[in-house]
Amino acid sequence: MIVRDRPHGLQLIFTLRGSVLPHIVGKLAICTAFAIVVTITHGVLYEEKVALTAAPFSLIGLALAIFLGFRNSAAYDRYWEARKLWGDLVYRSRALARQLQSLTTLASPAAPDDGADVRRAIMLRAIAFASTLRHELRGTDAAADLRRLLPADEAAAGATAARGSDYLLRRMALDLGSLVRAGHLQAPLAANIDDSLTAMGAVAAGCERIQRTPIPFAYTLLLHRTAWLYCLLLPFGLVDTVGAMTPFVVVIVAYTFFGLAALGDEIEEPFGTADNHLPLDALCREIEASVLDALGVRELPPRLVPVDGRLT
Repeated sequence: MIVRDRPHGLQLIFTLRGSVLPHIVGKLAICTAFAIVVTITHGVLYEEKVALTAAPFSLIGLALAIFLGFRNSAAYDRYWEARKLWGDLVYRSRALARQLQSLTTLASPAAPDDGADVRRAIMLRAIAFASTLRHELRGTDAAADLRRLLPADEAAAGATAARGSDYLLRRMALDLGSLVRAGHLQAPLAANIDDSLTAMGAVAAGCERIQRTPIPFAYTLLLHRTAWLYCLLLPFGLVDTVGAMTPFVVVIVAYTFFGLAALGDEIEEPFGTADNHLPLDALCREIEASVLDALGVRELPPRLVPVDGRLT
C-alpha cells in the first residue's frame, strides 16, 4: 500500500511511486508509435484513405468509460471488503486476548514466560493464525513464523496441515474446552470467547472467497480488447482535424483507459505485495503487538512504517 503525503503541483505529473505508468508504458509506446505512423501517412493504409470521423469515437468512448467505471468499482469493492475483513481480525484478536486475561477464574492473568498456561498458548496461536492466513493468501511459506511463535511439534503440524489457519483455530478451541472442563472458565463465558474464534474463522473464509472468486474473465477480456481497438483506430478519426497533435491526444486517451484497466487488475486481487495491495505485514504486526501487550510483554515489536512511501 502506498502511504505518503499527497504530491502537489508538478510532483503530481512526475511522481512514479504508486503510479500504474510503469505497468502500461509498453502499451502507451505501441499506441503512440502507431499514431505517429498514421499521422505521417495522413491515415492512408495500403493506398486507401481510412475515412473515420470523431463521432463514433465519442459514442464508443462513453460506453468504454462507463464499463471501466463499473469494473473498477467492482474491483474496489473486493479491495475494501478485504480491508474490512482484516480490520475485523485485528479487533477479534484483541478481544480474544482481553477475554482470556479477564474472564477465567484463575488467580492472575497469563504471564509471558509461563509456557504451561493454556491462555498464553491460545494468544500466541492467535498471532500465528494471522501470520498463517497472510501466507496462505500470498502463497508463501508460513513455517518460519510458526516456529517463532509455537512449540516445534505444533509448528511442524501447522506448516504441513492442509489449512494451517484452520488447524490453529481447532487447537485454540480444544484448549478453550480444556479450560471449561478444568473449571477455570464458565460455559456461558466460554461461548462468548468461542464467538471470537468463530469470527476469526469467518474472516479467513471471507478472504478465501475473495481470492478464489475473481471477477469473470470475460469482463477483463472485453475491456482490454475494446480499449486496444479504440486506441488503435482513434488516430484515423483525429488525423484530419488535429493533424500533428494526433499522437499527443492518443497517448492521453490511452493512458486514461489502460491506466484505469491496470489499476482495476491490481486491486482486484488485494492480498499480494504490489504497491496498491493491502499491507498484510503491517496488519499482522499490529495484531502481534496488541496480543503481546495484553499478555504483559514489555518489549513489543515495533509497528511497521512505510519505506519510500510503501507499506507492505
